[in-house]
Amino acid sequence: MSIAPGVQRLLAPNASMMTGPGTNTWLLGEPPVAVLDPGPAIASHVEAILAAAPRLETIFVTHTHPDHSPAAAVLQARTGARLVGRAPPADGRQDDTFVPDVVPSRDEIFHAGELRLRAIDTPGHASNHVCWLLEGAACLFSGDHILEGVTPVIPIPDGDLGAYLEALTRLKSYPLRAIAPGHGRVIPDAYGEIDRVIAHRLHREAKIVAALEDLREATLEELLVPVYADVPRDRHMLARLTLEAHLIKLERDGRAMRDGTRWHAV
Repeated sequence: MSIAPGVQRLLAPNASMMTGPGTNTWLLGEPPVAVLDPGPAIASHVEAILAAAPRLETIFVTHTHPDHSPAAAVLQARTGARLVGRAPPADGRQDDTFVPDVVPSRDEIFHAGELRLRAIDTPGHASNHVCWLLEGAACLFSGDHILEGVTPVIPIPDGDLGAYLEALTRLKSYPLRAIAPGHGRVIPDAYGEIDRVIAHRLHREAKIVAALEDLREATLEELLVPVYADVPRDRHMLARLTLEAHLIKLERDGRAMRDGTRWHAV
């Protein structure tokens, strides 16, 4: 599917509760000479990328969770393309096969044929997360930092909710028109979506503080039900990760404290 001049989406066949319809792999250039988030190392997906971009020069990644980057090493072995991204952190949830040739700095410009990509560091969902801004089109390839209709899990210890909110706010300083997420459809109202996500996170934070004040003290499990009553129970184990990230942020902000496994409001 073409979403803009020189930009095509290739959907990876890895649909699941966590990945939605699958990982969005983006082919860049006319003809394609770069791929962004090559996705999982599924043989049929790798062959589809190579068929669409036989002269692959560069492989960009947003982060190294297993649904986004494992195909990079396979593609590099087949084509010699350079890998651009940040090395995987050691939290046990990463694609350790990804070894970047180039580590992008904030606002560094890269080329994919005639296209210009600006690297924007956006830690939060993962400490090594990078969003890529397609200049001219003002389209942000957001990886898992911003998703269609949902907010990403912030998995500690690598995830950081404070950094996540700071990066969201910083993105508003860039000229954005649309967001091309790592999963789901293109989001046409970039700033509106960023504001929605920030408001959602702050609303969830307020619910946590209210629950702590009501319960006086509580464990993570005791907070899950009142804070995530709007989330299906089968997703509470994922919600627990983000809940802990919220509490760590509140602790840093001086609004919560913990005593062993129990938390209370300050």
